[in-house]
Amino acid sequence: MRARSYTGKQTRHTRHSQQGFTLIEVMVVIAIIGGILAMVATNIIGSADDARIKTTQNQIKLIEGALDMYKLNNYRYPTTEQGLEALIEKPNTDPVPKNYQAGGYLKGGKLPTDAWDNQFLYFFDKGKYEIISLGSDGTEGGEGDAADISSLDI
Repeated sequence: MRARSYTGKQTRHTRHSQQGFTLIEVMVVIAIIGGILAMVATNIIGSADDARIKTTQNQIKLIEGALDMYKLNNYRYPTTEQGLEALIEKPNTDPVPKNYQAGGYLKGGKLPTDAWDNQFLYFFDKGKYEIISLGSDGTEGGEGDAADISSLDI
């Protein structure tokens, strides 16, 4: 007999403690999770833009290193007309480099692009050069990730 009454008490106690969540409690939890996801998504989207800008700045630094090697071998930077293509193929226009490095100055034999897959612009004047990315919009000017990125500002 005792065993039965003990089992009966345990069953009643178990039934009483197994109450579910109310609809309001579930909705509050879902709202909290939604708020957290919204904050995380905002930070991730902003981080992606920043990462593209940093990637583009690093690509410019890579090109600058190749330009410095070109100058070290040939005593001057490529002209604006020769462009960045001078880093992958020996220029035919004056001044033709006399000590051009076999294989060019960039690995892979092709020019890097910015993070938005646009070509870099290159200008050379009075012994100084500038490398420019036109940003995400691919046009001059802009703000945020659409702003131009210049080697002179890095």
